[in-house]
Amino acid sequence: MESASRAKRLFSTTLPMLFGVLSLMSFQLVDSAFIGQLGVLPLAAQGFTLPIQMIIIGIQVGLGIATTAVISRALGADQCRYAKQLGGLILFIGTTGVALFAGLLYALRHPILMLLDAPDKVFPVIDSYWQIWLVSAWTGAVLYFFYSLARANGNTMLPGSMMVVTSLLNLALDPVFIFWLDWGINGAAVATLIAFGSGIAIVAPRVFSKGWVSFDWQDLDITQSVRSIGHIMGPAMISQLLPPVSSMLATKLLASFGSAAVAAWALGSRFEFFAIVSVLALTMSMPPMVGRLLGKGDLTEVRHLVKLACQFILGFQLLIAVVTWLAAAPLADLMTSDQQVTDILYTHLTLVPFSLGALGVCMLMVSITNALGRSYTALTISALRLFAFFLPCLWLGAQIGELFGLFAGALIGNLLAGAVAYAMYRRTLAKLMASESSR
Repeated sequence: MESASRAKRLFSTTLPMLFGVLSLMSFQLVDSAFIGQLGVLPLAAQGFTLPIQMIIIGIQVGLGIATTAVISRALGADQCRYAKQLGGLILFIGTTGVALFAGLLYALRHPILMLLDAPDKVFPVIDSYWQIWLVSAWTGAVLYFFYSLARANGNTMLPGSMMVVTSLLNLALDPVFIFWLDWGINGAAVATLIAFGSGIAIVAPRVFSKGWVSFDWQDLDITQSVRSIGHIMGPAMISQLLPPVSSMLATKLLASFGSAAVAAWALGSRFEFFAIVSVLALTMSMPPMVGRLLGKGDLTEVRHLVKLACQFILGFQLLIAVVTWLAAAPLADLMTSDQQVTDILYTHLTLVPFSLGALGVCMLMVSITNALGRSYTALTISALRLFAFFLPCLWLGAQIGELFGLFAGALIGNLLAGAVAYAMYRRTLAKLMASESSR
Protein backbone atom coordinates (compact mmCIF):
# COMPACT_ATOMS: atom_id res chain seq x y z
CA MET A 1 0.00 0.00 0.00
CA GLU A 2 2.88 2.37 0.80
CA SER A 3 4.47 1.62 -2.57
CA ALA A 4 1.17 2.26 -4.36
CA SER A 5 0.77 5.54 -2.46
CA ARG A 6 4.26 6.66 -3.48
CA ALA A 7 3.59 5.72 -7.11
CA LYS A 8 0.33 7.67 -7.09
CA ARG A 9 2.01 10.73 -5.56
CA LEU A 10 4.89 10.54 -8.03
CA PHE A 11 2.51 10.14 -10.97
CA SER A 12 0.23 13.02 -9.92
CA THR A 13 3.12 15.47 -9.52
CA THR A 14 5.01 14.37 -12.65
CA LEU A 15 2.15 14.18 -15.17
CA PRO A 16 1.59 17.97 -15.44
CA MET A 17 5.32 18.51 -16.00
CA LEU A 18 5.32 15.76 -18.65
CA PHE A 19 2.72 17.60 -20.73
CA GLY A 20 4.48 20.90 -20.08
CA VAL A 21 7.89 19.66 -21.26
CA LEU A 22 6.34 17.98 -24.32
CA SER A 23 4.58 21.20 -25.33
CA LEU A 24 7.75 23.29 -24.89
CA MET A 25 9.79 20.89 -27.03
CA SER A 26 7.10 20.84 -29.71
CA PHE A 27 6.84 24.64 -29.86
CA GLN A 28 10.64 25.02 -30.15
CA LEU A 29 10.69 22.48 -32.98
CA VAL A 30 7.90 24.24 -34.91
CA ASP A 31 9.42 27.66 -34.17
CA SER A 32 12.68 26.56 -35.79
CA ALA A 33 10.76 25.19 -38.77
CA PHE A 34 9.05 28.57 -39.31
CA ILE A 35 12.36 30.44 -39.15
CA GLY A 36 13.86 27.88 -41.53
CA GLN A 37 11.47 29.11 -44.23
CA LEU A 38 12.85 32.67 -44.05
CA GLY A 39 16.17 32.03 -45.75
CA VAL A 40 19.86 31.78 -44.89
CA LEU A 41 20.40 35.05 -42.97
CA PRO A 42 17.64 34.54 -40.36
CA LEU A 43 18.82 30.95 -39.87
CA ALA A 44 22.39 32.19 -39.42
CA ALA A 45 21.18 34.80 -36.90
CA GLN A 46 19.39 32.09 -34.94
CA GLY A 47 22.50 29.90 -35.11
CA PHE A 48 24.73 32.63 -33.64
CA THR A 49 22.07 33.41 -31.01
CA LEU A 50 21.84 29.80 -29.81
CA PRO A 51 25.11 29.68 -27.76
CA ILE A 52 24.11 32.92 -25.97
CA GLN A 53 20.61 31.55 -25.36
CA MET A 54 22.14 28.46 -23.76
CA ILE A 55 24.08 30.67 -21.33
CA ILE A 56 20.90 32.53 -20.30
CA ILE A 57 19.06 29.22 -19.90
CA GLY A 58 21.97 27.93 -17.81
CA ILE A 59 21.64 30.91 -15.46
CA GLN A 60 17.86 30.58 -15.08
CA VAL A 61 17.92 26.80 -14.65
CA GLY A 62 20.76 27.08 -12.11
CA LEU A 63 18.73 29.55 -10.05
CA GLY A 64 15.61 27.41 -10.56
CA ILE A 65 17.39 24.36 -9.12
CA ALA A 66 18.58 26.42 -6.15
CA THR A 67 15.01 27.71 -5.68
CA THR A 68 13.46 24.26 -5.38
CA ALA A 69 16.29 23.00 -3.16
CA VAL A 70 16.38 25.78 -0.53
CA ILE A 71 12.64 26.57 -0.39
CA SER A 72 11.40 22.96 -0.30
CA ARG A 73 13.92 22.18 2.45
CA ALA A 74 12.74 25.20 4.47
CA LEU A 75 9.12 24.10 4.06
CA GLY A 76 9.99 20.57 5.13
CA ALA A 77 11.51 22.02 8.31
CA ASP A 78 8.31 24.11 8.90
CA GLN A 79 10.17 27.39 8.28
CA CYS A 80 7.33 28.88 6.26
CA ARG A 81 8.21 32.55 6.78
CA TYR A 82 11.82 31.89 5.75
CA ALA A 83 10.58 30.04 2.63
CA LYS A 84 8.48 33.07 1.63
CA GLN A 85 11.43 35.43 2.20
CA LEU A 86 13.63 33.19 0.06
CA GLY A 87 10.97 33.36 -2.66
CA GLY A 88 11.13 37.15 -2.73
CA LEU A 89 14.93 37.16 -2.63
CA ILE A 90 15.16 34.69 -5.52
CA LEU A 91 12.70 36.74 -7.61
CA PHE A 92 14.74 39.88 -7.00
CA ILE A 93 18.09 38.23 -7.78
CA GLY A 94 16.73 36.50 -10.88
CA THR A 95 14.84 39.40 -12.47
CA THR A 96 17.55 42.02 -11.88
CA GLY A 97 20.45 39.66 -12.62
CA VAL A 98 19.13 38.42 -15.97
CA ALA A 99 18.10 41.98 -16.95
CA LEU A 100 21.62 43.30 -16.29
CA PHE A 101 23.17 40.35 -18.15
CA ALA A 102 20.84 40.87 -21.14
CA GLY A 103 21.80 44.57 -21.27
CA LEU A 104 25.49 43.64 -21.16
CA LEU A 105 25.01 41.12 -23.97
CA TYR A 106 23.38 43.72 -26.21
CA ALA A 107 26.13 46.25 -25.50
CA LEU A 108 28.79 43.66 -26.38
CA ARG A 109 26.92 42.06 -29.30
CA HIS A 110 29.47 43.03 -31.94
CA PRO A 111 32.54 41.71 -30.05
CA ILE A 112 30.57 38.53 -29.29
CA LEU A 113 29.70 38.04 -32.96
CA MET A 114 33.31 38.65 -33.99
CA LEU A 115 34.41 36.08 -31.41
CA LEU A 116 31.98 33.61 -33.02
CA ASP A 117 33.37 34.45 -36.50
CA ALA A 118 29.99 35.75 -37.70
CA PRO A 119 30.01 37.24 -41.25
CA ASP A 120 29.44 41.00 -41.60
CA LYS A 121 26.05 40.57 -43.26
CA VAL A 122 24.62 38.96 -40.07
CA PHE A 123 25.39 42.03 -37.90
CA PRO A 124 22.43 44.19 -39.07
CA VAL A 125 20.03 41.28 -38.54
CA ILE A 126 21.38 40.69 -35.03
CA ASP A 127 21.22 44.42 -34.19
CA SER A 128 17.48 44.38 -34.81
CA TYR A 129 16.68 40.83 -33.65
CA TRP A 130 18.52 40.94 -30.32
CA GLN A 131 16.60 44.03 -29.17
CA ILE A 132 13.41 41.97 -29.04
CA TRP A 133 14.93 38.54 -28.43
CA LEU A 134 16.81 39.61 -25.27
CA VAL A 135 13.61 41.12 -23.81
CA SER A 136 11.75 37.88 -24.63
CA ALA A 137 14.60 35.86 -23.06
CA TRP A 138 14.36 37.97 -19.88
CA THR A 139 10.57 37.50 -19.83
CA GLY A 140 10.99 33.75 -20.25
CA ALA A 141 13.51 33.68 -17.39
CA VAL A 142 11.14 35.59 -15.06
CA LEU A 143 8.30 33.19 -15.93
CA TYR A 144 10.64 30.25 -15.21
CA PHE A 145 11.43 31.71 -11.76
CA PHE A 146 7.69 31.85 -10.98
CA TYR A 147 7.38 28.24 -12.19
CA SER A 148 10.25 27.26 -9.88
CA LEU A 149 8.55 28.93 -6.90
CA ALA A 150 5.35 26.99 -7.63
CA ARG A 151 7.24 23.68 -7.93
CA ALA A 152 9.20 24.40 -4.74
CA ASN A 153 5.88 24.81 -2.93
CA GLY A 154 4.62 21.46 -4.25
CA ASN A 155 2.44 22.77 -7.09
CA THR A 156 3.36 21.21 -10.45
CA MET A 157 -0.09 21.66 -12.01
CA LEU A 158 0.29 25.45 -12.40
CA PRO A 159 3.67 25.44 -14.21
CA GLY A 160 2.80 22.30 -16.20
CA SER A 161 -0.51 23.66 -17.50
CA MET A 162 0.96 27.11 -18.20
CA MET A 163 3.79 25.59 -20.24
CA VAL A 164 1.12 24.06 -22.47
CA VAL A 165 -0.86 27.34 -22.66
CA THR A 166 2.16 29.53 -23.49
CA SER A 167 3.46 27.02 -26.05
CA LEU A 168 0.09 26.90 -27.85
CA LEU A 169 -0.14 30.70 -27.77
CA ASN A 170 3.35 30.98 -29.22
CA LEU A 171 2.50 28.51 -31.98
CA ALA A 172 -0.64 30.48 -32.85
CA LEU A 173 1.18 33.84 -32.91
CA ASP A 174 4.26 32.69 -34.83
CA PRO A 175 2.71 32.64 -38.35
CA VAL A 176 0.87 35.91 -37.65
CA PHE A 177 4.00 37.90 -36.78
CA ILE A 178 6.52 36.02 -38.96
CA PHE A 179 4.52 35.77 -42.21
CA TRP A 180 1.23 37.71 -42.08
CA LEU A 181 2.75 40.91 -40.65
CA ASP A 182 6.01 40.06 -42.45
CA TRP A 183 8.25 40.76 -39.45
CA GLY A 184 10.44 37.74 -40.17
CA ILE A 185 12.69 36.47 -37.40
CA ASN A 186 11.80 39.51 -35.27
CA GLY A 187 8.19 38.32 -35.41
CA ALA A 188 9.22 35.00 -33.84
CA ALA A 189 10.77 36.92 -30.92
CA VAL A 190 7.65 39.09 -30.57
CA ALA A 191 5.41 35.99 -30.48
CA THR A 192 7.59 34.47 -27.75
CA LEU A 193 7.59 37.75 -25.81
CA ILE A 194 3.78 37.97 -25.88
CA ALA A 195 3.36 34.29 -24.93
CA PHE A 196 5.78 34.51 -21.97
CA GLY A 197 4.38 37.89 -20.91
CA SER A 198 0.87 36.44 -20.89
CA GLY A 199 2.17 33.56 -18.79
CA ILE A 200 3.59 35.99 -16.21
CA ALA A 201 0.29 37.91 -16.15
CA ILE A 202 -1.50 34.68 -15.20
CA VAL A 203 1.07 32.98 -12.96
CA ALA A 204 2.45 35.94 -10.94
CA PRO A 205 -0.88 36.93 -9.31
CA ARG A 206 -1.48 33.30 -8.30
CA VAL A 207 2.00 32.96 -6.79
CA PHE A 208 1.54 36.18 -4.78
CA SER A 209 -2.04 35.33 -3.74
CA LYS A 210 -0.89 31.98 -2.32
CA GLY A 211 1.68 33.77 -0.14
CA TRP A 212 4.72 32.06 -1.62
CA VAL A 213 6.67 35.33 -1.86
CA SER A 214 7.57 37.96 0.75
CA PHE A 215 9.75 41.06 0.40
CA ASP A 216 9.80 41.68 4.15
CA TRP A 217 13.46 40.91 4.83
CA GLN A 218 13.94 42.76 8.14
CA ASP A 219 14.77 39.60 10.10
CA LEU A 220 16.43 37.80 7.16
CA ASP A 221 20.19 37.20 7.04
CA ILE A 222 20.48 38.20 3.38
CA THR A 223 24.19 37.42 3.10
CA GLN A 224 23.77 33.89 4.45
CA SER A 225 20.66 33.31 2.32
CA VAL A 226 22.42 34.47 -0.87
CA ARG A 227 25.34 32.23 0.03
CA SER A 228 23.06 29.19 0.43
CA ILE A 229 21.41 29.95 -2.93
CA GLY A 230 24.74 30.49 -4.67
CA HIS A 231 26.18 27.28 -3.19
CA ILE A 232 23.68 25.32 -5.28
CA MET A 233 23.21 27.74 -8.18
CA GLY A 234 26.91 27.96 -9.19
CA PRO A 235 27.58 24.23 -9.72
CA ALA A 236 24.11 23.77 -11.25
CA MET A 237 24.84 26.50 -13.83
CA ILE A 238 28.15 24.91 -14.75
CA SER A 239 26.40 21.54 -15.02
CA GLN A 240 23.93 23.06 -17.51
CA LEU A 241 26.76 24.37 -19.68
CA LEU A 242 28.63 21.04 -19.91
CA PRO A 243 26.29 19.27 -22.40
CA PRO A 244 26.72 21.94 -25.14
CA VAL A 245 30.52 21.58 -24.86
CA SER A 246 30.20 17.78 -25.03
CA SER A 247 27.84 18.08 -28.03
CA MET A 248 30.37 20.22 -29.91
CA LEU A 249 33.13 17.67 -29.30
CA ALA A 250 30.89 14.77 -30.34
CA THR A 251 29.88 16.61 -33.53
CA LYS A 252 33.55 17.23 -34.35
CA LEU A 253 34.24 13.50 -33.98
CA LEU A 254 31.26 12.61 -36.18
CA ALA A 255 32.32 15.11 -38.84
CA SER A 256 35.26 12.85 -39.69
CA PHE A 257 32.71 10.32 -41.01
CA GLY A 258 31.02 12.87 -43.30
CA SER A 259 28.00 15.14 -43.26
CA ALA A 260 25.56 12.20 -43.45
CA ALA A 261 26.84 10.93 -40.09
CA VAL A 262 26.41 14.39 -38.52
CA ALA A 263 22.88 14.66 -39.91
CA ALA A 264 21.93 11.17 -38.66
CA TRP A 265 23.36 11.94 -35.21
CA ALA A 266 21.35 15.19 -35.02
CA LEU A 267 18.14 13.37 -35.96
CA GLY A 268 18.85 10.56 -33.51
CA SER A 269 19.58 13.04 -30.71
CA ARG A 270 16.32 14.84 -31.43
CA PHE A 271 14.47 11.52 -31.19
CA GLU A 272 16.21 10.78 -27.88
CA PHE A 273 14.95 14.06 -26.39
CA PHE A 274 11.38 12.98 -27.07
CA ALA A 275 12.10 9.41 -25.89
CA ILE A 276 13.28 10.59 -22.43
CA VAL A 277 10.58 13.23 -21.91
CA SER A 278 9.27 11.32 -18.86
CA VAL A 279 12.76 11.53 -17.33
CA LEU A 280 12.88 15.30 -17.92
CA ALA A 281 9.50 15.62 -16.20
CA LEU A 282 10.75 13.59 -13.21
CA THR A 283 13.85 15.80 -12.88
CA MET A 284 11.47 18.74 -12.41
CA SER A 285 8.83 17.14 -10.19
CA MET A 286 10.98 15.12 -7.78
CA PRO A 287 13.48 17.67 -6.33
CA PRO A 288 10.79 19.62 -4.38
CA MET A 289 9.51 16.34 -2.91
CA VAL A 290 13.03 15.28 -1.94
CA GLY A 291 13.81 18.75 -0.54
CA ARG A 292 10.78 18.63 1.76
CA LEU A 293 11.65 15.13 2.97
CA LEU A 294 15.22 16.32 3.64
CA GLY A 295 13.87 19.24 5.67
CA LYS A 296 11.77 16.80 7.72
CA GLY A 297 14.76 14.49 8.14
CA ASP A 298 12.88 11.60 6.48
CA LEU A 299 15.73 10.22 4.38
CA THR A 300 14.30 6.69 4.42
CA GLU A 301 11.33 7.92 2.39
CA VAL A 302 13.76 9.66 -0.01
CA ARG A 303 15.45 6.30 -0.60
CA HIS A 304 12.13 4.54 -1.29
CA LEU A 305 10.91 7.34 -3.59
CA VAL A 306 14.12 7.47 -5.66
CA LYS A 307 14.20 3.67 -5.94
CA LEU A 308 10.65 3.67 -7.28
CA ALA A 309 11.47 6.41 -9.81
CA CYS A 310 14.57 4.54 -11.03
CA GLN A 311 12.59 1.32 -11.45
CA PHE A 312 10.03 3.21 -13.53
CA ILE A 313 12.71 4.85 -15.68
CA LEU A 314 14.53 1.58 -16.40
CA GLY A 315 11.31 -0.31 -17.19
CA PHE A 316 9.67 2.39 -19.29
CA GLN A 317 12.82 3.24 -21.26
CA LEU A 318 13.39 -0.46 -21.98
CA LEU A 319 9.86 -0.65 -23.40
CA ILE A 320 10.54 2.41 -25.58
CA ALA A 321 13.86 0.89 -26.72
CA VAL A 322 12.18 -2.38 -27.78
CA VAL A 323 9.42 -0.52 -29.67
CA THR A 324 12.07 1.70 -31.33
CA TRP A 325 14.13 -1.37 -32.31
CA LEU A 326 11.08 -3.01 -33.90
CA ALA A 327 10.10 0.20 -35.74
CA ALA A 328 13.64 1.41 -36.53
CA ALA A 329 13.39 0.98 -40.32
CA PRO A 330 10.11 2.89 -40.88
CA LEU A 331 11.15 5.51 -38.30
CA ALA A 332 14.43 6.16 -40.12
CA ASP A 333 12.59 6.42 -43.47
CA LEU A 334 10.10 8.85 -41.93
CA MET A 335 12.75 11.14 -40.43
CA THR A 336 14.87 11.56 -43.57
CA SER A 337 14.68 10.97 -47.33
CA ASP A 338 18.45 10.61 -47.83
CA GLN A 339 19.34 6.91 -48.07
CA GLN A 340 22.83 7.28 -46.58
CA VAL A 341 21.46 9.21 -43.60
CA THR A 342 18.65 6.63 -43.26
CA ASP A 343 21.13 3.74 -43.04
CA ILE A 344 23.22 5.46 -40.34
CA LEU A 345 20.12 6.55 -38.41
CA TYR A 346 18.84 2.97 -38.45
CA THR A 347 22.02 1.84 -36.66
CA HIS A 348 21.56 4.63 -34.11
CA LEU A 349 17.94 3.70 -33.41
CA THR A 350 18.68 -0.02 -32.95
CA LEU A 351 21.53 0.52 -30.46
CA VAL A 352 21.52 3.76 -28.45
CA PRO A 353 17.90 3.68 -27.11
CA PHE A 354 18.78 0.59 -25.03
CA SER A 355 21.03 2.82 -22.92
CA LEU A 356 18.50 5.62 -22.37
CA GLY A 357 17.26 4.02 -19.15
CA ALA A 358 20.74 4.30 -17.64
CA LEU A 359 21.07 7.83 -19.03
CA GLY A 360 17.72 8.71 -17.43
CA VAL A 361 18.89 7.38 -14.05
CA CYS A 362 22.04 9.48 -14.37
CA MET A 363 20.04 12.64 -15.18
CA LEU A 364 17.69 12.00 -12.25
CA MET A 365 20.62 11.47 -9.86
CA VAL A 366 21.94 14.92 -10.80
CA SER A 367 18.59 16.45 -9.81
CA ILE A 368 18.27 14.38 -6.64
CA THR A 369 21.76 15.17 -5.34
CA ASN A 370 21.09 18.88 -5.99
CA ALA A 371 17.87 18.57 -3.98
CA LEU A 372 19.84 16.90 -1.18
CA GLY A 373 22.08 19.98 -1.05
CA ARG A 374 25.07 18.19 -2.57
CA SER A 375 25.50 20.41 -5.63
CA TYR A 376 29.16 19.56 -6.16
CA THR A 377 28.31 15.86 -6.22
CA ALA A 378 25.71 16.66 -8.89
CA LEU A 379 28.30 18.59 -10.89
CA THR A 380 30.76 15.70 -10.57
CA ILE A 381 28.14 13.23 -11.86
CA SER A 382 27.45 15.50 -14.88
CA ALA A 383 31.16 15.92 -15.65
CA LEU A 384 31.90 12.21 -15.29
CA ARG A 385 28.96 11.26 -17.53
CA LEU A 386 30.17 13.42 -20.38
CA PHE A 387 33.95 13.53 -20.10
CA ALA A 388 34.87 10.25 -18.37
CA PHE A 389 32.33 7.90 -19.98
CA PHE A 390 30.34 9.23 -22.96
CA LEU A 391 32.99 11.04 -25.02
CA PRO A 392 35.87 8.59 -24.34
CA CYS A 393 33.62 5.60 -25.18
CA LEU A 394 32.44 7.44 -28.30
CA TRP A 395 36.03 8.03 -29.43
CA LEU A 396 37.23 4.52 -28.53
CA GLY A 397 34.25 2.93 -30.28
CA ALA A 398 34.95 4.99 -33.42
CA GLN A 399 38.60 3.86 -33.42
CA ILE A 400 37.65 0.19 -33.08
CA GLY A 401 34.48 -0.14 -35.14
CA GLU A 402 34.07 3.17 -37.00
CA LEU A 403 30.41 4.34 -37.10
CA PHE A 404 28.92 1.16 -35.63
CA GLY A 405 31.57 1.25 -32.91
CA LEU A 406 30.78 4.90 -32.24
CA PHE A 407 27.11 4.12 -31.57
CA ALA A 408 28.10 1.09 -29.47
CA GLY A 409 30.42 3.44 -27.54
CA ALA A 410 27.51 5.80 -26.89
CA LEU A 411 25.49 2.87 -25.51
CA ILE A 412 28.33 1.69 -23.23
CA GLY A 413 29.12 5.24 -22.08
CA ASN A 414 25.51 5.83 -21.01
CA LEU A 415 25.35 2.48 -19.18
CA LEU A 416 28.55 3.24 -17.24
CA ALA A 417 27.37 6.77 -16.43
CA GLY A 418 24.06 5.51 -15.05
CA ALA A 419 25.72 2.87 -12.85
CA VAL A 420 28.31 5.28 -11.42
CA ALA A 421 25.73 8.05 -10.89
CA TYR A 422 23.47 5.73 -8.89
CA ALA A 423 26.44 4.51 -6.82
CA MET A 424 27.44 8.11 -6.04
CA TYR A 425 23.87 8.96 -5.03
CA ARG A 426 23.74 5.89 -2.74
CA ARG A 427 26.98 6.92 -1.08
CA THR A 428 25.75 10.51 -0.64
CA LEU A 429 22.47 9.35 0.89
CA ALA A 430 24.28 6.92 3.22
CA LYS A 431 26.48 9.76 4.52
CA LEU A 432 23.42 11.98 5.09
CA MET A 433 21.60 9.17 6.92
CA ALA A 434 24.66 8.49 9.09
CA SER A 435 24.93 12.20 9.90
CA GLU A 436 21.20 12.33 10.73
CA SER A 437 21.35 9.30 13.01
CA SER A 438 24.43 10.67 14.87
CA ARG A 439 22.38 13.70 15.88
